Amino acid sequence: MMAAAMWKETCLIAALVLGCYWNSLSCGFVFDDVSAILDNKDLRPSTPLRNLFLNDFWGTPMSEERSHKSYRPLTVLTFRLNYALSELHAASYHLLNVLLHMVVCVLFLQISHLLLLHRSCSLVAALLFAVHPIHTEAVTGVVGRAELLSSIFLLAAFLTYTKSKGPDHSVVWTPIAVTVLLVAAATLCKEQGITVIGICCIYEVFVAQGFTLPMLTDAILQLLRGKDSLPYSVLQTLLKLIVLIITTLLLVIIRVQVIQSQLPVFTRFDNPAAVSQSPTRQLTFNYLLPVNAWLLLHPSELCCDWTMGTIPLVESMLDVRNLATATFYLLLGLLAFHSLRSSSRSSKIVIMALAWIALPFIPASNLFFPVGFVVAERVLYIPSMGFCILVAHGFEILSHSRNLKKVSWFFMAAILTVHSVKTFNRNWDWESEYTLFTSALKVNKNNAKLWNNVGHALENQNHYEKALKYFLQATRVQPDDIGAHMNVGRTYKNLNRTREAEEAYLTAKSLMPQIIPGKKYATRVAPNHLNVYINLANLIRVNDSRLEEADQLYRQAISMRPDFKQAYISRGELLLKMNKPSEAREAYLRALELDGTNADLWYNLAIVHIEMKDPAEALKNFNQALELNPKHKLALFNSALLMQESGEPRFRPEANRRFLSYVEEEPEDANGYFNLGMLAMDENKNEVAEKWMKKAIALQAGFRSALFNLALLYSQARREVEALPVLDELLHHHPEHVKGLILKGDILMNHKKDTRGARECFEKILQMDPTNVQGKHNLCVVYFEERDLLRAEKCLEETLMLAPHEEYVRRHLNIVRGKMAAMSAAGHGLAPTTGGASLPGDESTLPVSEKNTWKSSMAKSSTKTGEQSKNLESSQSEKRTKSKPSKEMKDIEKKRAAALKRLEEIERILSGD
Repeated sequence: MMAAAMWKETCLIAALVLGCYWNSLSCGFVFDDVSAILDNKDLRPSTPLRNLFLNDFWGTPMSEERSHKSYRPLTVLTFRLNYALSELHAASYHLLNVLLHMVVCVLFLQISHLLLLHRSCSLVAALLFAVHPIHTEAVTGVVGRAELLSSIFLLAAFLTYTKSKGPDHSVVWTPIAVTVLLVAAATLCKEQGITVIGICCIYEVFVAQGFTLPMLTDAILQLLRGKDSLPYSVLQTLLKLIVLIITTLLLVIIRVQVIQSQLPVFTRFDNPAAVSQSPTRQLTFNYLLPVNAWLLLHPSELCCDWTMGTIPLVESMLDVRNLATATFYLLLGLLAFHSLRSSSRSSKIVIMALAWIALPFIPASNLFFPVGFVVAERVLYIPSMGFCILVAHGFEILSHSRNLKKVSWFFMAAILTVHSVKTFNRNWDWESEYTLFTSALKVNKNNAKLWNNVGHALENQNHYEKALKYFLQATRVQPDDIGAHMNVGRTYKNLNRTREAEEAYLTAKSLMPQIIPGKKYATRVAPNHLNVYINLANLIRVNDSRLEEADQLYRQAISMRPDFKQAYISRGELLLKMNKPSEAREAYLRALELDGTNADLWYNLAIVHIEMKDPAEALKNFNQALELNPKHKLALFNSALLMQESGEPRFRPEANRRFLSYVEEEPEDANGYFNLGMLAMDENKNEVAEKWMKKAIALQAGFRSALFNLALLYSQARREVEALPVLDELLHHHPEHVKGLILKGDILMNHKKDTRGARECFEKILQMDPTNVQGKHNLCVVYFEERDLLRAEKCLEETLMLAPHEEYVRRHLNIVRGKMAAMSAAGHGLAPTTGGASLPGDESTLPVSEKNTWKSSMAKSSTKTGEQSKNLESSQSEKRTKSKPSKEMKDIEKKRAAALKRLEEIERILSGD
């Protein structure tokens, strides 16, 4: 019977949870989800699992000062499982959160049955907990999974502990051992999981053993006076409590060791009261307690971010808000006083409800150590359990009154309905960052961070003008907010308003503390604020005359924080631009000391070694980058290009494999296919080369190098007729392409016998560059083909003046003059006639390929409020290819021999005329 009832209650709770939260499946990753999911490398399969236990919740090494010291490896492990199943499909993450919330509700139902007498009242407690709007942040926000998982282990630990008392008041140690393991698991999900030990202690003393405060006081006094000894059952209880306390101490010690005895760095913007003087700090922190209690009681104005100026500081004892603090403590004291003095069932319920409210909230209360927020709705997830027990107990009392029974049921049904609707509607706020932060601004307009985040949401949609209005409003709300001024500067930069951008960055810089040589600023400056130096330097270094000034800014940032990796990266990029590769190399090596597993850094170091003309070392660095990230696109591309450039046949298979991997990652980049084609040409695989060149051209119309090399491929394969339309397309897109004009003129003259078309090609070259020796010489050949020997002679004389050291020009001039003398002696005129002859010479043949530039990238970090600077700059122009290979040289020799043979034949014909 009980099992059937429990099954029905579970189904009811599940249905209600699904009804309230099904629309959360359409929400994306917002707010803290971005850092915890999208930007967290620990979720990626390539990251070793042990990193989950070495890094914080956001993927930052616990050893780094910028770490938030939030150690939740089991929560991150579930994120990683989500990623393995669905990568970054947000709905799967939200679905798991909803299912976990359902599990929490069912476990809480069992605890309610344990504490409340009537099943209907315990069901009311569970239903109220299931639909409470305060839980939206914990359930709909993906990072709230830390609360959900911690709650599951916490509730399981408490339920297990309740079974540690035997029928004869003896200790059952197995449940205690399991409890300890569950508490450890809860703590590895979120730090507040450890507080369940305190709840277990209170349960043991005041519920399981039935002590009241007077009884406990009398027993202690009797023991101290030596008038009485402790009963065996009390000794057993004391032993259990000692085990729990020792467990707590061990877990705390381990936790302190994990954070290396360092508290995280927070600024006055995160938690203004934490850096305030007495009594402002104490008055404000104590006032936050009734604020949190009011959110549980009346969750009508919910906000995703309560930092900065959301709640003004309580700076005086005369502040009227102190009345709320006094009232809160008075009510809490009265409840605790009366419940601790009575052994009634109602008192025990109240004691346990207060324990569930107070103890899990202590880590987030700011009363013992500062935290990085003023109020956070999701930290009320577990305390709300105690609140729901209190409400259900009050409902239980009222419902047993004949006059109030129907009214109590009506009001409870109304509360459940209103909360369900509000929770459902609140989920829509979490659909996107824009909807989330605009909903928060409706509640609070004094939080500059909210204005900034709405601006970020608009900025991500490229609505820079609208974003700028929100960023400027943030600077008005909080004039000393460094991040807001940085956001203004970045937006001005995106709008190409460089002067205003520099002014905004300089304003942000002026708000930074004064530099003291050799002093670190981890306790005074938020790490992301140091990006003001990076952003300002990145802005001014566009001007080549201000490179030294930019370098000074990078060095200034490094002096303030010697482990500031981003400063070394950006400085390395600048030093490359300043043609100081050796210094750039040192900067990247220093960055690698701070983060040796960063594939981008190894890639950048490879680029430096290319600039230093050290391809062997560059290839080693590329390989290291690919070892860390086998899909690093730029490392794949440029390492393959470097292998191709080497001319070593042994590298070609690996270069081909890497280019193939590259095009798998970047299937729309024509450059990858072009270089596959060049590799195939190197290996005389003409059909394969043709396929890749056509693919490159299909993806990028007018692809200069691909069109030229495809035409050249046809020419070398004796498919000159097919080369002409390719050359026409090349010259349509690039009418000044000299080599294309030379190749087209060669084909027209030697294969189509179209001297007029060839002449037009060569004349166009000379219009663009009158000193082009190759074009000039080939035009002379056209004149000779047209039997205009006088013009050919004059043309060759002019060519010889341009290139006096070119023997082939001098030789051809002598041939023409000899021919003219022979014709004059035979009485033939020198006027142009049809037909003609070709002059020999390899120099009239064509280059086989065009060179191109390297793709380059400087890896950068990013921050939410700082400069969004993670970009990989790359030249997508033309790829560097080899110079003339042996096969092409043979083709040139063949052309030279054919031209010489034809000249001899024409000379014989002319001699016979």
